[in-house]
Amino acid sequence: MELEQLYRKCRATAEEIYRKFDASHDLDHINRVMKNAIDISVREPLANEFIIKLSVLLHDIEDAKYKLEDTLSVREILEMHEADEILIDRVIACIDSVSFSGGNEKAITSIEGAIIRDADRLDAIGAIGIARAFTFGGARGRKLYDANEEARAKMSEEDYRKKRTATVTHFHEKLLLLKELMVTAEGKRLAKERHEFMVAFLEQLDREIGMGKDSVWT
Repeated sequence: MELEQLYRKCRATAEEIYRKFDASHDLDHINRVMKNAIDISVREPLANEFIIKLSVLLHDIEDAKYKLEDTLSVREILEMHEADEILIDRVIACIDSVSFSGGNEKAITSIEGAIIRDADRLDAIGAIGIARAFTFGGARGRKLYDANEEARAKMSEEDYRKKRTATVTHFHEKLLLLKELMVTAEGKRLAKERHEFMVAFLEQLDREIGMGKDSVWT
């Protein structure tokens, strides 16, 4: 099958699934990650652009936070639209290396996987990352912040997904760590400004609500 036609068919299927997700993981998120991935891939000439685009498109389909029993898997979508097995395996390998999973991420096996991981993580930090974090927290009924909650330095994937931490705690358990976990040179460069914006935001938040140890919230 022609690659462009395969992509269009997969996109139509993916759009139906993503419409059921909240605004932190919707089609706009996919489009932003796509832009990030393309921006990074320009500096990685050996990367396969089609693998990147298809993997970005499908990377949240099986996200454990949203997946229902009747949700199609990435493999099922690709097989349904007659992708060949080599392509399917490459896309799944890329997607498998994206998730943070409480710091228990899987190894990257290709430059495409590295680009997609960085592109997705760029959308988790900076101004858009802040907006997404509070959007997700609100959708799940989580507190904005909790002065008595300690951020965990080490956790299993199950612990990471199971505990309903306050959104500000999530910054310390994941978002503030991502800058140092970027893989590509361009990902590292782009992450720096976004990370600094998050730090400034949290400092301002602390001034407004008194999250410090000597504040009225302790």
